[in-house]
This record gives sequence, structure tokens and C-alpha cells, in this order.
Amino acid sequence: MRPNFENTAIAFELKSDSQLERAYFLFKLISNEPLVRIGTAVTNFAIKAHLPVEGLIRATVFDHFCGGVNEEDCLPIIDNMYGNGVCSILDYSAEGKEVDNQFDFAMEKTLDILDFVKEKDAIPFAVFKPTGFGRFKLFEKISAQSELNEDEKAEWGRIVNRFEKVCQKAHKLDVALLIDAEESWMQDAADDLVLDMMRKYNKEKAIVFNTFQMYRWDRMDYIKKLYVMASDEGFKIGAKVVRGAYMEKENDRANDNGYESPICKSKQETDENFDASIAYMMEHLDQFIIFAGTHNEQSTFKLIDLMEKQGVPTNDERIWFGQLFGMSDHITYNLAAHGYNAVKYVPYGPVRDVMPYLIRRAEENTSVAGQTSRELALLQRERKRRRLED
Repeated sequence: MRPNFENTAIAFELKSDSQLERAYFLFKLISNEPLVRIGTAVTNFAIKAHLPVEGLIRATVFDHFCGGVNEEDCLPIIDNMYGNGVCSILDYSAEGKEVDNQFDFAMEKTLDILDFVKEKDAIPFAVFKPTGFGRFKLFEKISAQSELNEDEKAEWGRIVNRFEKVCQKAHKLDVALLIDAEESWMQDAADDLVLDMMRKYNKEKAIVFNTFQMYRWDRMDYIKKLYVMASDEGFKIGAKVVRGAYMEKENDRANDNGYESPICKSKQETDENFDASIAYMMEHLDQFIIFAGTHNEQSTFKLIDLMEKQGVPTNDERIWFGQLFGMSDHITYNLAAHGYNAVKYVPYGPVRDVMPYLIRRAEENTSVAGQTSRELALLQRERKRRRLED
């Protein structure tokens, strides 16, 4: 039987009445685009001016979209969700770092999380961003195939070593490792590096996962080429499939620099591209392990239907469904209730360091048509259901 994404009793079972009210209030604010713009500007100013706003941020947007300030802080949430069949991915979400000691810190943090994951069944994956381990501009320069000077070559060597160290430990511990995708103009260098790691560490099973942003119209061809390489060379492909998170930035840069945008021309084309990639991977499950990162109900149902058609069990380890903490609980918890491998990305980190991530979340919810209104409608329905039960 298919999950019922309208079942708000299952979706919000773990939310207290006060948490439900806070979520409703928060999405009401996010639905107001001018308010989000003003709030973002004020918050950025307050953080830079070192004004005492962390308590307010922590009590509202932070606690809704983040698990805590450190790993231990996240444990009650992780255990709580796991009691309802939902796994977690701890995502250290401090962004915008630019120097070697910060990159080394991010690497050490990821290495620690791998140990944490190994001991915790509730956390099946570790994750990191390529630019958490190295400077964006260097990834960009290599992607553009520009000549590196000697210092840059040495710097790139340190980035490769960080990737190597983390992937090697993940392989040793038998822990799956998701590597996020970023802007298209730095992604070629990241793709090549992740491919090297897959070749080395995915021979028996998928340990290293790359991320494919399907709002890029070229990703389907890349996935097909990757499949040919994996088949010929004998390695598995860990594939995290998402729609994408940098659309406005991508289109603006393409427009400013006079090149064709790498982004699909419409949401429908993006949806079709996402669904086509999942269908292709399902046809080649011998080579792919799928992590479908989606907040789209129709795409989720399409993957469920393909699993049923191919006789793939709901809890097959080759297929995972993922959503962000604080969003689309109606999908995550109803999937878990029907035995599917459902997982929440749980961002965490110091409040000030996580602010760029939180601002992106607010802006994304404001710009994605229907996302916020859907959340509001479901929260309102659950509020009404609880009032009727009292």
C-alpha cells in the first residue's frame, strides 16, 4: 500500500503542540517574501555587529531547521526520529570558510562524524561539501582548466589529501559518504575528484556518493557516461539525486557572462530530468545505489512505483529517500511508516556559523513555488485535527 502523504498525524507525531505552533508561525513568516528580505538583512547586520541575537535565532529558525550546535546536542532528536523509523545524516553546516586551518578543521570534524556514524545505526551516512575541504576559487580555476602556479598546485594537493583521508576512513569503517554538489562553474573539478575516490573505494559496494543536481540539463549525459565507466572499470556508483540549490545564482552568472545557462528552462523540464535520472538508475540497479533527495511528492511516488514494478523491497539498502530536517515531514515520516528507508539531513553547528545555511533555507522556501503553502496547509490541518481531538 502506498504511503498517504496527507496523514498529518504520522507526519507531526513527534511535534508537541508548542513546536507545531512555532512551525506554523515560522512558515507564515517565510511565506512573506519582503519580510524574508528585510529579516535576512537585519540578521546579517546583527551577526556582523556582534549584537546579542543568538538566543532569538536559536529559539526560532535555528531550532526548526537545525539539530543543535554540536553532535551531542543533536542526539535526542536523532534518537527520537529513529524511534519512528527515520534515520539521520549529521551535516556540519558552517559555510564560507577560506583558509587551510578551517579546511583541516572541517576534515577532522568529518573524520569524527565517521566514528560517530559507525557506532550509531540511526545515522547511516556521513556527508561533506567539497568547498568545506578547499577554496572555491581553486575548484573554479581547475574546472576552467586554467594553469595553476606552484602554490596552487601544492594547495590542490592538500585538498586531494583531505578527500583521500576521509574516503579511506569511510571505506575502512564501511560507512557510506555523501559528497554534496555546488555551483556548476566549480563542479567539474569536484566531479573528477569524487570519480577518483569512487574508482578506488567503490569496488565492492558504494561507499563514496556524488551528488547530481538535475536542474542542470547536462547531468543526464554525465550519469550515462559514468555508468559506462563504472561498468567497464568495475566500481559501484553512489548517486545522491537532487533538483538543485543554486538556480538564481546560476542563471544570473550565465546572463552576466554571456553563456548559456546550465539550468533547465522550466520547472517541468527539471522535474522530467530528475524523474528520468531515477528511472535510468533503477534500470541499472546492479551499478547504482540511489539516494533520492527530494521534497516532491510526485517524484517520490514515481520511485515507489518503479520499486513495486521491479519487485524491489521497501527496505532495500540500494534505495534511500531523503529530506531536510524541518521540511516535508509528511513525506519522510509516512515513508518510514511504510517501511521505506527514510532519512533526514540534520544540519548543525554554532549558530553564527550556520546562519548562511539558514538564510538559504528561508530564501529557498520563499522562492520555491508551492513549498511554503504546502507546509502551511499541512500544519494547519494538524492543528485543526488536534483541536477536534481535545
